[in-house]
Amino acid sequence: MKALPVTRIVTTTAIAWLLASAACAQQAPVGRSAADVAAEAVAAAHAPNQNVTRGSRGPETVNSVADPAKMYEEAVATAHAPNQNVTRGSRGPETVKPMADPRMIEMQAEAAAAAPDQNVVSGSRVNSKVISTMRNPVEMRAQAK
Repeated sequence: MKALPVTRIVTTTAIAWLLASAACAQQAPVGRSAADVAAEAVAAAHAPNQNVTRGSRGPETVNSVADPAKMYEEAVATAHAPNQNVTRGSRGPETVKPMADPRMIEMQAEAAAAAPDQNVVSGSRVNSKVISTMRNPVEMRAQAK
């Protein structure tokens, strides 16, 4: 008969919770009567598109914030632009302003082309390193001048 007090406690607690939740559920929101809530429910139930997905009854109306006259002028100006559909570089080479001294670049290119070890791989199967002991003829000519 030890289970009887535990059963009474559990039953009493369950009944108390049910009564407390019922009391909370019956309270009306502040400032709204039960008649107001019922009227809103009836109005929502009779709405013509209550279960319709957005946009399923045709396009939605959009209120533009841009000035139509200004947009038209912009479109006309873009349409009359001389190179509106031209990809970059299709009207000839672009002008490039060199940043480095052309003579210096030419000297570096000649030195690289005349280097005696330019086609030698720096590593091999045994991980050796090639170190050139030969002097570059272009650099020798530049030093002689």
